[in-house]
Amino acid sequence: MGRGRQKAKATKQARDIKYYSPATDYSALQRELASAKRSASNGYSGQFSDEPDGYEDKYADQFDDEDDDSDGSRRLG
Repeated sequence: MGRGRQKAKATKQARDIKYYSPATDYSALQRELASAKRSASNGYSGQFSDEPDGYEDKYADQFDDEDDDSDGSRRLG
């Protein structure tokens, strides 16, 4: 196939994909949204939450902060 025909075919395929709109099943969407509301009312708040999740850095006490000069000595120069 020549370059012109190949480009025209690719353009046609891209246009078909861009403007393709499948039939939307609104009843399935309504069921999905209703189940999401139910699970949110049961305590599920989604993937991300503004509330702390109890995460604790278990290695925080092993390393001193770089800005901390707890022994009072400073290395200059």
